[in-house]
Amino acid sequence: MNEQISTGDSPLVTPPPSPVQQQAEGFVSIQAISDTVVASSAWVGLLRQEIGKTIIGQEHLVERLLVGLLTGGHILLEGLPGLAKTLAVKTLAMAVNTEFRRIQFTPDMLPADIVGTQIYNPKDTTFEVKQGPIFSSLILADEINRAPAKVQSALLEAMQEKQVTIGDETFTLPELFLVLATQNPIEQEGTYPLPEAQVDRFMLKVVVGYPSITEERMILDAVDHTDSKVQVNPIIGPNDILASRRVVDTIYMDEKIKDYIVSLVCATRDPRSFQLDLNDYIETGASPRATINLKAVSRALAFLAGRGYVTPDDVKSAAMDVMRHRIRISYEAEAEAVTSEDIIRKILDTVPVP
Repeated sequence: MNEQISTGDSPLVTPPPSPVQQQAEGFVSIQAISDTVVASSAWVGLLRQEIGKTIIGQEHLVERLLVGLLTGGHILLEGLPGLAKTLAVKTLAMAVNTEFRRIQFTPDMLPADIVGTQIYNPKDTTFEVKQGPIFSSLILADEINRAPAKVQSALLEAMQEKQVTIGDETFTLPELFLVLATQNPIEQEGTYPLPEAQVDRFMLKVVVGYPSITEERMILDAVDHTDSKVQVNPIIGPNDILASRRVVDTIYMDEKIKDYIVSLVCATRDPRSFQLDLNDYIETGASPRATINLKAVSRALAFLAGRGYVTPDDVKSAAMDVMRHRIRISYEAEAEAVTSEDIIRKILDTVPVP
């Protein structure tokens, strides 16, 4: 393998013929796909190292951020203050050579503070468009649930269609466009629940927990000075990420794996069909976006593992973060302290694995 390390948009590797080219010629093999995956994922280890300069532990969080890059899926990070949610996203942005904007959500924000607005120019007697911070590749929507619903909804069009409408003009966002949002638990003071339509647009909802005792000690040792700053170097550029996405799309997924994904999602809508006594606990099941996202995330996890094929374990690993925010539980479930995570675990334990 002829590797070439780069910090910009030049290829990090010189890959063998891609599976897409091989398919066009009438032949393909899982081994060929795996070879391409290994060749195309050389940047993953380097990016993990750079993020590890500031983020100790939190392997699950870092992996999910990489999945977001590989799939173009937006990510919602939920956790208590001080668990490095914002720091993780900022570190990722520094390690990716592209435009980055941080939007701090507050109760007094307006939608125009995000997408932009029209400003009257008295000299030309015309209105000019002033674009907002949404016009960037990586967006950190910090504490997104500190702003009311009308402000949160300003992201809907951008997240789904990668475009923004200001007045009567529509503007296209960069091809590499990713919203990484953080939120505090909704039980905390001064938070607003996100609209269901917006929550469903997040590919993953990642719950960030406390570090272990060992990791906490490593954090303590790493912070020796109050003004110490770690230099994070750019490892990869937009063109490299987009090239890797094309490789992810070629990763092989067996028909039985696809059926398994559909069964998991359908079990949230009609549990009795899968011998699950959960109907009283589920108000609404997961949307078709869950099915699509399970496929994409499973392929991304296979890519990160250096495989050219998806396994049932990839699907099971992705299921919790893909579906936890797409299942609306009933009042009865709340009364019995049954969470959407409990429901997903029961489904994973019951639905037959291919």
